[in-house]
Amino acid sequence: AFMQAQKDDLEKAKSQLEGITKRLTSGMEEAFAKKFKEINEAFMSTFTEIFGGGSAFLKLEDQGDILECGIDISVEMPGKGTRAISLLSGGEKAFVAIALYFAIIKVSPTPFCVLDEIEAALDDANVLRFAKYLKRYSKETQFIVITHRKPTMELADALYGVTMEEKGVSKIVSVKLSDAVKLAG
Repeated sequence: AFMQAQKDDLEKAKSQLEGITKRLTSGMEEAFAKKFKEINEAFMSTFTEIFGGGSAFLKLEDQGDILECGIDISVEMPGKGTRAISLLSGGEKAFVAIALYFAIIKVSPTPFCVLDEIEAALDDANVLRFAKYLKRYSKETQFIVITHRKPTMELADALYGVTMEEKGVSKIVSVKLSDAVKLAG
């Protein structure tokens, strides 16, 4: 009788846990689907804005299992046909990833963001597009950008650099570009 009571108790607990898991999974699916839709809409507009045309969208590989399936990214570059992301050049892939990143930030804004050479794979024209887009959104989010690319530095509010005047001794140098423009003018 004792063992049967223990077995019944475990089966009841198992059933309750399965019910909780089912409710949590349903809630997660609902929340994920909602956020995915918002990010996809933001990605479509961000892509068009950042690339100066074209279109892009995200698609779930399996609508029936949205928490476990993959996500496909389809893009139509300005002046080119629709392609899978695997067929893009390295710079194009990087720029698509940047557009997706900014779409996520639009949906879930953050007070600051650190970007480490995010535009390194881009050509000069796209680095300038990236820098202008970044400048536009720097009013809502503070961006700390590690870069070696001139267009990104030219559109920054302030620059910080590390120099080594003598071997083994680093020195930090900074300049606010608005102050530099006043001095130059």
